Amino acid sequence: MNDPTTDLATVPPTPIHPAVIAARTAVRRTVADLLAIGDDTLEAPWRWRADDPDDVELRYGFYRVHERFESAIGAITVGQSSAGRPLGPAAAALRVLTVARWELHGALAALDAETYDVDPGRGEWTIRATLGHIVLGQLLYGWYNAWYIANPVPIGMAVPPPETVLPPEPSEEELATGTPAEVAARFDTIADTAIVANAGLDPASLVIGARWSGLPVSVGFRLGRYGSHVREHIVQVDKTLVMLGRSPTEVERLVRLVLGTYGQLEALVIGRSAVELDRPFEDGSSASGELGAALADAAATAASVRAAASA
Repeated sequence: MNDPTTDLATVPPTPIHPAVIAARTAVRRTVADLLAIGDDTLEAPWRWRADDPDDVELRYGFYRVHERFESAIGAITVGQSSAGRPLGPAAAALRVLTVARWELHGALAALDAETYDVDPGRGEWTIRATLGHIVLGQLLYGWYNAWYIANPVPIGMAVPPPETVLPPEPSEEELATGTPAEVAARFDTIADTAIVANAGLDPASLVIGARWSGLPVSVGFRLGRYGSHVREHIVQVDKTLVMLGRSPTEVERLVRLVLGTYGQLEALVIGRSAVELDRPFEDGSSASGELGAALADAAATAASVRAAASA
């Protein structure tokens, strides 16, 4: 057995669209450019559009990226609504997971490996330990959800899977090993696996009996824990940074805003097939096209702002 989330899946997978993969590359490039800017340059002049008579404050470049993502959110929302293309019942939970994952990336974007390992004291976890817990939690939500769905019983009758059914669990320490980028990639892979495996679930799957913290729940409840669990520990990361005496700069706060908004944008396109995302809206655009255009504009804006800050 390779990965129970995939191996035990009862519905066909819904692959992540190539446009989403390209968008993630672009948003990481955008963030790298924005994080290279210091707070002391935010009031410098920036020429937003080449034919404008005056410059604007460089700080606006960050908000411009945020606004560009919001405009794409609006265009895709309107296009999907007019096309009347409903999503499956698992989509809401998977969208929350998508937003939460990018909120987590926003909270971590400016942190280096050294900060990951600083002990905050008072018996609290390091940032790295918190991330190991997040990643393992997401992995096991996927494994156990898949087993419960593959072995359906009513709520209240479910029991945990036998120890011999699932692979040995990796430790939190193993899953948190590596550079910040490596840990983030591990988390993203697990989140994507859950989205691919669960997007096609039907309503009956969500009312299958399951267990959580020893309590009887539905599979739908466990799907809802994907995003909620991540957000629980984003709060923990923030508390740890306070204990370490590390306050975010304005640039870091703005980058967190940008990544949170990008998460809302990506949430609109996960769980849908490539055919659906490429199908034209009434105005001739498409979800994949709107996503790609927004990310191209954002990357160009961030590069321009970084160049102006360095001038």
